Amino acid sequence: MPILVMDHGVHIDAAAVRKAFPNEIVRDAKDAAGAVGQCEDCDIVVTMAHDLTDDLIARMPRLRYICAMSAGTDKVDTLKGLKPDVLVTSARGIHGPQMSELAFLSMISLSREFPRMQRNQARHVWERWPQRLLWGKTAVLVGIGPIAEDLAVRCVAFGMRVIGISDARKEAPHFDKMLPRTRLEEAAAEADFMVVLVPLSAQTRHMINASVFRAMKNTGILINLARGPVVDEKELIKALQEGRIGGAALDVFEVEPPAPDNPLWDMPNVIVTPRIGGMSDVYTEQVLPLVVHNLRCFLDGRLAEMKNVVRG
Repeated sequence: MPILVMDHGVHIDAAAVRKAFPNEIVRDAKDAAGAVGQCEDCDIVVTMAHDLTDDLIARMPRLRYICAMSAGTDKVDTLKGLKPDVLVTSARGIHGPQMSELAFLSMISLSREFPRMQRNQARHVWERWPQRLLWGKTAVLVGIGPIAEDLAVRCVAFGMRVIGISDARKEAPHFDKMLPRTRLEEAAAEADFMVVLVPLSAQTRHMINASVFRAMKNTGILINLARGPVVDEKELIKALQEGRIGGAALDVFEVEPPAPDNPLWDMPNVIVTPRIGGMSDVYTEQVLPLVVHNLRCFLDGRLAEMKNVVRG
């Protein structure tokens, strides 16, 4: 079964896949355009889910398995020509360290007004003010999975209180309490930091909306590490402009990259990052064991032993 490894060289090394499967044909391309001409006979594609295109799928009539190296696979649901029997797995469970660190970068930077310090440094201005600590603050984590579990451990280490929002779980280690989505506004009222980690679906689209922002403290900070459309961006902009919340750190947006005239670019209490939450300098080491395990199971016909099956 020929395997196509499609990546920009950031997430996986095709040579490592070849080494793990010396008896299989492993082709590699940087992107969908580069895959043209060598993907037609491939049964398997290893890639980030968001790099898949309808044109690529149409060029792979033998496709049987998508081994996604991303935790989110919502892009797969938008592919018009994907056959219903194509198996899909995700890389859920490997992103806890990097997502947690970006969450903490955002919390510390905004609570201590680090962007203000950088602006002062550029102007050679010496200005001091009391520093807002994470200690004793409340973090509300919306969506409880492996990333939230890793983040909760780190929040506790900083002396924070942790509230989880989930319909699937009533308790989890390191969480002070767990509330259902119907009580999101109640949790928002307690949040010093609201960290959005929930997958995108019809149920979660714009779940962080005007009513949530109205419930938040005027010092509360929103951190979106999930998907852009989970947050109603227009209402977020209004809440920030009107001073109803304290700030936001956004790694994802409804349109990516945001338009040049998007007000979020220039707000002093907003941190914009270019969808880097899941990235790391050791991504290959993180994802390769899972990819190799699932490929080996698929090639051997041991489908029941595959991990993170999301379709098929």
